[in-house]
Amino acid sequence: MTVPGAPFTERTPRVVAARKLLRRSGRERAGRFLVEGAQAVGALLDVLDAPGPAPAPTVFELFVGESAASRSADLVARAGALGVPVNPVTDRAAAALSETVTPQGLVAVCGVLDVPLCTALAGSPRLVTVLVGTSDPGNAGTVIRVADAAGADAVVLAGDAGDPHNGKCVRSSAGSVFNLPIAVEREVPAALAQLRASGLRLVATSASGELDLHDPAADRVLAEPVAWLLGSEAHGLPTGLMAEADVRVRIPIHGRAESLNLATAAAVCVYATSRAQRPIRPGG
Repeated sequence: MTVPGAPFTERTPRVVAARKLLRRSGRERAGRFLVEGAQAVGALLDVLDAPGPAPAPTVFELFVGESAASRSADLVARAGALGVPVNPVTDRAAAALSETVTPQGLVAVCGVLDVPLCTALAGSPRLVTVLVGTSDPGNAGTVIRVADAAGADAVVLAGDAGDPHNGKCVRSSAGSVFNLPIAVEREVPAALAQLRASGLRLVATSASGELDLHDPAADRVLAEPVAWLLGSEAHGLPTGLMAEADVRVRIPIHGRAESLNLATAAAVCVYATSRAQRPIRPGG
Protein backbone atom coordinates (compact mmCIF):
# COMPACT_ATOMS: atom_id res chain seq x y z
CA MET A 1 0.00 0.00 0.00
CA THR A 2 2.17 2.83 -1.32
CA VAL A 3 1.07 6.39 -0.64
CA PRO A 4 0.80 8.15 -4.04
CA GLY A 5 2.39 11.51 -4.84
CA ALA A 6 5.84 13.05 -4.80
CA PRO A 7 8.40 11.62 -2.35
CA PHE A 8 8.39 13.15 1.12
CA THR A 9 11.28 15.47 1.91
CA GLU A 10 13.06 16.11 5.19
CA ARG A 11 10.64 19.04 5.71
CA THR A 12 7.48 16.98 5.30
CA PRO A 13 5.61 16.96 8.66
CA ARG A 14 5.50 13.14 8.77
CA VAL A 15 9.28 12.98 8.38
CA VAL A 16 9.81 15.79 10.89
CA ALA A 17 7.66 13.91 13.42
CA ALA A 18 9.55 10.67 12.79
CA ARG A 19 12.91 12.40 13.28
CA LYS A 20 11.90 13.24 16.85
CA LEU A 21 11.87 9.49 17.55
CA LEU A 22 15.67 9.44 17.26
CA ARG A 23 15.69 10.84 20.82
CA ARG A 24 14.55 8.86 23.83
CA SER A 25 12.39 11.75 25.04
CA GLY A 26 10.63 11.82 21.66
CA ARG A 27 10.04 8.07 21.76
CA GLU A 28 8.61 8.25 25.25
CA ARG A 29 6.27 11.12 24.37
CA ALA A 30 5.00 9.50 21.18
CA GLY A 31 5.03 5.86 22.30
CA ARG A 32 6.75 5.04 19.01
CA PHE A 33 10.25 4.18 17.80
CA LEU A 34 12.19 3.69 14.56
CA VAL A 35 13.30 0.40 13.02
CA GLU A 36 16.09 0.98 10.53
CA GLY A 37 17.66 -1.22 7.88
CA ALA A 38 16.70 -4.21 5.75
CA GLN A 39 17.56 -6.83 8.40
CA ALA A 40 15.56 -5.17 11.18
CA VAL A 41 12.61 -4.32 8.93
CA GLY A 42 12.62 -7.88 7.58
CA ALA A 43 12.52 -9.28 11.12
CA LEU A 44 9.66 -6.93 11.92
CA LEU A 45 7.68 -8.14 8.92
CA ASP A 46 8.37 -11.75 9.94
CA VAL A 47 6.65 -11.06 13.25
CA LEU A 48 3.68 -9.40 11.58
CA ASP A 49 3.38 -12.43 9.29
CA ALA A 50 3.75 -15.05 12.04
CA PRO A 51 3.34 -13.60 15.55
CA GLY A 52 5.36 -15.27 18.31
CA PRO A 53 5.16 -15.19 22.12
CA ALA A 54 5.82 -11.44 22.28
CA PRO A 55 2.97 -9.06 21.47
CA ALA A 56 3.02 -8.17 17.76
CA PRO A 57 4.13 -4.56 17.33
CA THR A 58 1.97 -1.94 15.67
CA VAL A 59 3.63 -0.68 12.48
CA PHE A 60 2.41 2.77 11.52
CA GLU A 61 4.38 3.34 8.33
CA LEU A 62 7.51 2.51 6.37
CA PHE A 63 9.67 5.23 4.82
CA VAL A 64 11.52 4.10 1.69
CA GLY A 65 14.32 6.16 0.17
CA GLU A 66 14.56 6.59 -3.58
CA SER A 67 17.73 4.48 -3.82
CA ALA A 68 16.29 1.74 -1.62
CA ALA A 69 13.05 1.36 -3.57
CA SER A 70 14.53 -0.98 -6.16
CA ARG A 71 17.23 -2.50 -3.94
CA SER A 72 14.66 -3.61 -1.36
CA ALA A 73 11.69 -4.04 -3.67
CA ASP A 74 10.71 -7.40 -2.17
CA LEU A 75 10.63 -6.02 1.37
CA VAL A 76 8.66 -2.98 0.27
CA ALA A 77 6.12 -5.15 -1.57
CA ARG A 78 5.83 -7.45 1.42
CA ALA A 79 5.20 -4.52 3.76
CA GLY A 80 2.45 -3.25 1.51
CA ALA A 81 0.88 -6.70 1.32
CA LEU A 82 0.79 -6.79 5.13
CA GLY A 83 -1.08 -3.50 5.21
CA VAL A 84 1.81 -1.25 6.21
CA PRO A 85 1.55 2.22 4.62
CA VAL A 86 4.65 2.74 2.46
CA ASN A 87 5.87 6.33 2.09
CA PRO A 88 8.45 7.11 -0.61
CA VAL A 89 10.98 9.68 0.62
CA THR A 90 13.96 11.41 -0.87
CA ASP A 91 17.37 9.97 -0.08
CA ARG A 92 18.10 13.09 1.92
CA ALA A 93 14.98 12.52 4.03
CA ALA A 94 15.93 8.87 4.52
CA ALA A 95 19.38 9.94 5.72
CA ALA A 96 17.78 12.37 8.16
CA LEU A 97 15.91 9.43 9.74
CA SER A 98 19.05 7.30 10.01
CA GLU A 99 21.52 6.81 12.87
CA THR A 100 23.99 4.80 10.81
CA VAL A 101 27.05 5.92 8.86
CA THR A 102 25.67 4.33 5.67
CA PRO A 103 21.87 4.69 5.67
CA GLN A 104 20.00 1.85 3.97
CA GLY A 105 16.97 3.94 3.16
CA LEU A 106 14.41 1.80 5.00
CA VAL A 107 12.90 3.09 8.24
CA ALA A 108 9.70 1.82 9.87
CA VAL A 109 7.74 3.59 12.61
CA CYS A 110 6.46 1.19 15.28
CA GLY A 111 4.61 1.31 18.55
CA VAL A 112 6.84 0.69 21.57
CA LEU A 113 7.43 -2.93 22.52
CA ASP A 114 7.96 -3.02 26.29
CA VAL A 115 5.25 -4.55 28.44
CA PRO A 116 4.55 -4.36 32.19
CA LEU A 117 6.77 -6.70 34.20
CA CYS A 118 3.76 -8.71 35.37
CA THR A 119 2.87 -9.34 31.73
CA ALA A 120 6.41 -10.40 30.82
CA LEU A 121 6.41 -12.84 33.75
CA ALA A 122 2.94 -14.25 33.11
CA GLY A 123 2.62 -18.01 33.14
CA SER A 124 5.49 -19.99 34.60
CA PRO A 125 8.76 -18.52 33.29
CA ARG A 126 11.83 -20.69 33.73
CA LEU A 127 14.58 -18.48 32.32
CA VAL A 128 14.62 -14.69 32.51
CA THR A 129 17.56 -12.40 31.76
CA VAL A 130 17.74 -9.22 33.83
CA LEU A 131 19.97 -6.32 32.80
CA VAL A 132 20.63 -4.00 35.73
CA GLY A 133 22.08 -0.59 34.87
CA THR A 134 23.32 -1.77 31.47
CA SER A 135 23.33 1.58 29.74
CA ASP A 136 25.18 0.70 26.52
CA PRO A 137 22.47 0.00 23.90
CA GLY A 138 24.74 -2.22 21.82
CA ASN A 139 25.39 -4.48 24.81
CA ALA A 140 21.70 -4.52 25.72
CA GLY A 141 20.70 -5.49 22.18
CA THR A 142 23.31 -8.24 22.01
CA VAL A 143 22.16 -9.72 25.33
CA ILE A 144 18.55 -9.62 24.14
CA ARG A 145 19.67 -11.55 21.05
CA VAL A 146 21.50 -14.11 23.22
CA ALA A 147 18.47 -14.51 25.50
CA ASP A 148 16.23 -15.08 22.51
CA ALA A 149 18.61 -17.65 21.00
CA ALA A 150 18.85 -19.57 24.28
CA GLY A 151 15.07 -19.74 24.64
CA ALA A 152 14.63 -17.28 27.51
CA ASP A 153 11.06 -16.42 28.43
CA ALA A 154 11.63 -12.68 28.88
CA VAL A 155 14.21 -9.92 29.27
CA VAL A 156 13.96 -7.28 31.98
CA LEU A 157 15.79 -3.94 31.90
CA ALA A 158 15.99 -2.76 35.49
CA GLY A 159 17.21 0.45 37.09
CA ASP A 160 19.08 2.82 34.78
CA ALA A 161 19.32 0.23 32.03
CA GLY A 162 19.29 1.16 28.37
CA ASP A 163 16.23 1.85 26.25
CA PRO A 164 15.22 -1.25 24.25
CA HIS A 165 13.88 1.09 21.54
CA ASN A 166 17.23 2.78 20.96
CA GLY A 167 18.24 2.28 17.34
CA LYS A 168 21.56 0.68 18.21
CA CYS A 169 19.84 -1.73 20.61
CA VAL A 170 17.29 -2.72 17.96
CA ARG A 171 20.00 -3.31 15.35
CA SER A 172 22.29 -5.19 17.77
CA SER A 173 19.43 -7.50 18.70
CA ALA A 174 19.14 -8.57 15.01
CA GLY A 175 15.37 -8.56 15.37
CA SER A 176 15.22 -10.37 18.71
CA VAL A 177 13.50 -7.37 20.33
CA PHE A 178 10.41 -8.54 18.44
CA ASN A 179 10.64 -12.18 19.54
CA LEU A 180 10.26 -12.22 23.33
CA PRO A 181 8.61 -10.05 25.98
CA ILE A 182 10.73 -7.12 27.17
CA ALA A 183 9.91 -5.22 30.36
CA VAL A 184 11.41 -2.01 31.72
CA GLU A 185 11.29 -1.54 35.50
CA ARG A 186 13.11 1.48 36.94
CA GLU A 187 12.71 0.36 40.55
CA VAL A 188 15.17 -2.50 41.05
CA PRO A 189 13.71 -3.70 44.40
CA ALA A 190 10.27 -3.90 42.80
CA ALA A 191 11.72 -5.91 39.92
CA LEU A 192 13.43 -8.37 42.27
CA ALA A 193 10.25 -8.79 44.30
CA GLN A 194 8.18 -9.60 41.20
CA LEU A 195 10.80 -12.02 39.90
CA ARG A 196 10.76 -13.90 43.21
CA ALA A 197 6.96 -13.83 43.31
CA SER A 198 6.99 -15.55 39.93
CA GLY A 199 8.95 -18.43 41.41
CA LEU A 200 12.34 -17.47 39.98
CA ARG A 201 15.60 -17.92 41.87
CA LEU A 202 17.85 -14.87 41.53
CA VAL A 203 21.30 -15.85 40.26
CA ALA A 204 24.13 -13.35 39.84
CA THR A 205 27.53 -13.61 38.19
CA SER A 206 30.48 -12.84 40.45
CA ALA A 207 34.21 -13.49 40.18
CA SER A 208 34.10 -14.57 43.83
CA GLY A 209 30.83 -16.49 43.64
CA GLU A 210 30.37 -19.48 45.92
CA LEU A 211 29.30 -21.76 43.04
CA ASP A 212 31.44 -22.59 40.00
CA LEU A 213 29.42 -22.70 36.78
CA HIS A 214 31.19 -25.96 35.82
CA ASP A 215 30.43 -27.64 39.15
CA PRO A 216 27.73 -30.33 38.77
CA ALA A 217 25.94 -28.61 41.64
CA ALA A 218 25.38 -25.64 39.33
CA ASP A 219 23.26 -27.78 37.03
CA ARG A 220 20.94 -28.62 39.90
CA VAL A 221 20.50 -24.91 40.65
CA LEU A 222 20.02 -23.91 37.02
CA ALA A 223 17.56 -26.72 36.32
CA GLU A 224 15.07 -24.78 38.44
CA PRO A 225 13.41 -21.53 37.25
CA VAL A 226 16.07 -18.80 37.41
CA ALA A 227 16.53 -15.13 36.65
CA TRP A 228 20.10 -14.12 35.76
CA LEU A 229 21.10 -10.72 37.13
CA LEU A 230 23.66 -9.05 34.86
CA GLY A 231 25.28 -5.70 35.62
CA SER A 232 26.91 -2.99 33.58
CA GLU A 233 29.92 -3.62 31.36
CA ALA A 234 32.18 -1.36 33.42
CA HIS A 235 31.08 -2.01 37.00
CA GLY A 236 29.07 -5.23 37.11
CA LEU A 237 26.38 -5.54 39.76
CA PRO A 238 26.42 -3.20 42.77
CA THR A 239 27.61 -4.84 45.99
CA GLY A 240 24.22 -4.44 47.65
CA LEU A 241 22.42 -6.06 44.76
CA MET A 242 24.94 -8.89 44.65
CA ALA A 243 24.03 -9.64 48.25
CA GLU A 244 20.34 -9.74 47.29
CA ALA A 245 20.91 -12.64 44.90
CA ASP A 246 19.98 -16.12 46.09
CA VAL A 247 23.10 -17.63 44.49
CA ARG A 248 26.32 -16.10 43.16
CA VAL A 249 27.96 -18.03 40.35
CA ARG A 250 31.49 -17.58 39.04
CA ILE A 251 32.44 -18.34 35.45
CA PRO A 252 35.77 -20.18 35.53
CA ILE A 253 38.64 -18.49 33.72
CA HIS A 254 41.14 -21.16 32.64
CA GLY A 255 43.43 -18.92 30.62
CA ARG A 256 45.04 -15.58 31.32
CA ALA A 257 42.09 -13.35 30.41
CA GLU A 258 41.06 -11.13 33.29
CA SER A 259 37.34 -11.49 32.61
CA LEU A 260 34.63 -11.85 29.97
CA ASN A 261 32.66 -8.99 28.51
CA LEU A 262 28.98 -8.66 29.33
CA ALA A 263 27.54 -10.26 26.20
CA THR A 264 29.92 -13.23 26.37
CA ALA A 265 29.24 -13.79 30.06
CA ALA A 266 25.51 -13.60 29.37
CA ALA A 267 25.82 -16.17 26.58
CA VAL A 268 27.78 -18.59 28.77
CA CYS A 269 25.31 -18.29 31.64
CA VAL A 270 22.02 -18.48 29.75
CA TYR A 271 23.19 -21.37 27.58
CA ALA A 272 24.36 -23.26 30.67
CA THR A 273 20.86 -22.72 32.04
CA SER A 274 19.22 -23.80 28.79
CA ARG A 275 21.29 -26.99 28.82
CA ALA A 276 20.38 -27.72 32.45
CA GLN A 277 16.70 -27.13 31.78
CA ARG A 278 16.62 -28.96 28.43
CA PRO A 279 18.86 -32.00 28.88
CA ILE A 280 19.81 -33.80 25.69
CA ARG A 281 17.95 -37.07 25.46
CA PRO A 282 19.61 -40.14 23.92
CA GLY A 283 18.72 -40.30 20.25
CA GLY A 284 17.11 -36.82 20.46
